[in-house]
Amino acid sequence: MSNISNTRIDADRLWDSLMEMAKIGPGIAGGNNRQTLTDEDGEGRALFQSWCEAVGCTMGLDQMGNMFARYEGTDPDLLPVYVGSHLDTQPTGGKYDGVLGVLGGLEVIRTMHEQGIKTKHPIVVTNWTNEEGTRYAPAMLSSGVFAGKHTQDWAYDRVDAEGKRFGDELKRIGWRGDEEVGARKMHAMFELHIEQGPILEAEGKDIGVVTHGQGLRWIEVTVTGKESHTGSTPMHMRKNAGRGLALITELVHEIAMKNQPNAVGAIGHIDVYPNSRNIIPGKVVFTVDMRTHLLDKLNDMVDELMEKAPKLCEEIGVEFSAEIVGQFDPPAFDEDCVAAIREGAETMGYSHRDIISGAGHDACWINDVAPTAMVMCPCVDGLSHNEAEEISKDWAAAGANVLMHAVLKTAQVVE
Repeated sequence: MSNISNTRIDADRLWDSLMEMAKIGPGIAGGNNRQTLTDEDGEGRALFQSWCEAVGCTMGLDQMGNMFARYEGTDPDLLPVYVGSHLDTQPTGGKYDGVLGVLGGLEVIRTMHEQGIKTKHPIVVTNWTNEEGTRYAPAMLSSGVFAGKHTQDWAYDRVDAEGKRFGDELKRIGWRGDEEVGARKMHAMFELHIEQGPILEAEGKDIGVVTHGQGLRWIEVTVTGKESHTGSTPMHMRKNAGRGLALITELVHEIAMKNQPNAVGAIGHIDVYPNSRNIIPGKVVFTVDMRTHLLDKLNDMVDELMEKAPKLCEEIGVEFSAEIVGQFDPPAFDEDCVAAIREGAETMGYSHRDIISGAGHDACWINDVAPTAMVMCPCVDGLSHNEAEEISKDWAAAGANVLMHAVLKTAQVVE
């Protein structure tokens, strides 16, 4: 690959594409609200398709709405190298989470098209549907169906807060394809993403070479007490479900801290009933999020929660119940793909370090069905899932350059 060792993507073109996509579904504070299967999602998909077709890609679309822009190789019978991420955002999302991975993949194709670079394997740029999972739980829904983690019928029956079915909304916006989900076979897949954490920026590293993803367990907990007047119920006679929430919140923190490094835990979504100023909560429903990259450690963390939380609740006179509502085991990414990313960073002269992804990504599911790896670039203050999410043009370009060289190595450049 000596003849392409100095090849770089067009940083200005990539940045302009990011800014153009960000005009679709603008947020209220400089970010984006382009939730999955909304009209804005459909508009973003159409723009992406038009850009892909402009450089000679053909677009495939499966029954989950996953988009596959194929750029032909010299041997069309070889399995393609896939690259991509997602275009959907959080309700108050940033301009880069997911989008950089899709448009970075497109920029690889644009650079190849512009410079006449050919590969033996075809290259396919992918937009996975509903990675965020904010409108339709769980996250990474469509890549999960692709990898056989969920059935398509189950995914179609997911409903949003307004009771609208995933399958109905996919059809409504016009992005339900005919292709069987998961029928495609891959030579490899690469995903570029912002770190969504502070490590790379804090250490002054240009590139994160992702070796593992964190496993995840979402445990939905219900603490049941007794509603009563907050002013007239004596303290010793209360069955306060909110107190159970407080005790379990501290327990989750303690469990995560004693399993350092690379273990985290927190309580996110909380519903308090009846949620009135002067009524002691009779029921609290909340989700515990526990993550680490070691499966045994993850299971031990969950076991400790399930052993100790009921006892804490019993001591204060409230009831505890729980069920796991989301999970995936920690992925270890393919060693050859990881090596291709590391080699790409070294070829381009970028500083880099191995890193564990603290968030779930489509690559985590695809890793079960094809050799997969991820490359990360820094983001300011590690802030993501926030309209203030920010990266620099140089960071974006560095990530895309490393992505390109890893893809070209794997897809086998024709000299």
